Amino acid sequence: MHFRDYKGEMVNRFGERFSITTFGESHGKAIGCIIDGVPAGLKVDLEYIQSELDRRRPGKSRLETARREPDRVEILSGTFDGISTGTPISMIIYNSDQRSRDYDNVKDIFRPSHADFTYFHKYGIRDYRGGGRSSARETASRVAGGAIAKLILKRIGVEIESGVCEIAGIKAKEFDFNHAKSSKLFALDRDVEKAQEDAILDAKGRHDSVGGVVLTVARGVPKGLGEPIYYKLDAMLANAMMSINGSKAVEIGNGVDSTKLYGSQNNDEITPNGFKRNNSGGILGGISNGDDIIVKTHFKPTPSIFQPQDTVTTSNEATLCNLKGRHDPCIAIRGSVVTEAMMAIVLVDMLLLNMGRRVSDIDKIYGDTIS
Repeated sequence: MHFRDYKGEMVNRFGERFSITTFGESHGKAIGCIIDGVPAGLKVDLEYIQSELDRRRPGKSRLETARREPDRVEILSGTFDGISTGTPISMIIYNSDQRSRDYDNVKDIFRPSHADFTYFHKYGIRDYRGGGRSSARETASRVAGGAIAKLILKRIGVEIESGVCEIAGIKAKEFDFNHAKSSKLFALDRDVEKAQEDAILDAKGRHDSVGGVVLTVARGVPKGLGEPIYYKLDAMLANAMMSINGSKAVEIGNGVDSTKLYGSQNNDEITPNGFKRNNSGGILGGISNGDDIIVKTHFKPTPSIFQPQDTVTTSNEATLCNLKGRHDPCIAIRGSVVTEAMMAIVLVDMLLLNMGRRVSDIDKIYGDTIS
């Protein structure tokens, strides 16, 4: 949604030609999404969508929140006999393991580093039960929508993978995406996985949390995706990743490391067989160049920690915050799946936007109708 369209309401829609609108709260009856722009004729594989949600589903190990949600998805509209009709596809996921009573003691106080403070001062009201709309619970809806985007991308051979490349400052030296698929923490490097897991459990044992970095890669992306100048591919990927709860920085390709190099080191020289390197992360001038799209998303430590912290009440009186509830000690782990979903949504949006950029594209579709 462009800012020019903003009319003062809470913006819950992302994308132009292919868009996702999410709804629901962490402790409400349900969460869900409406996907608009899905072309008619797509086989909407419900089992695949569910498998993507299962990857993000909470409560699978000690490294995640103890909240156990089955995250069973239902499709309410937009398909007939399992095929997309071209109309909006709506999906719903019912919440079943809320413990709202755990938040009674924060009803009138702000949790440090949460959105409680800003939501309250923006809207004059907030849902204190697990953060309401600002909760990472909302990202399950994105994963469902992202799964549909992936089904479209698979038709043209685009594959998206992700994994955790850093936890608590412990960095991966190898990037094995196949290993990440079977790892409890989506670790890319089996040699540092144990140290990363220990760092998470150590922080959890001290009622604390840690941050992490997720590497997301898209392969097989065609050249030409991206809308200069204000809807660039890299700009929208950054937008998408920064919209995920707890993300604080995004890098494309060499990212911040490019600031330490000479141009002669950072430039991707071109040969008849393609680029010698991919320091640009597959994007030049905001447009895909055919190389792998490479994105790193940095997640802060989970702000929900079980240590006394100074805060204020909604009346601005000093007090202590003593949290209860169930929380991820490292949000980067399950955030890995969400980054894939958001990248898929951006790529499909760019794919559809790109389809009418040349007169020859119109000829391909409508040429036979011209007498």
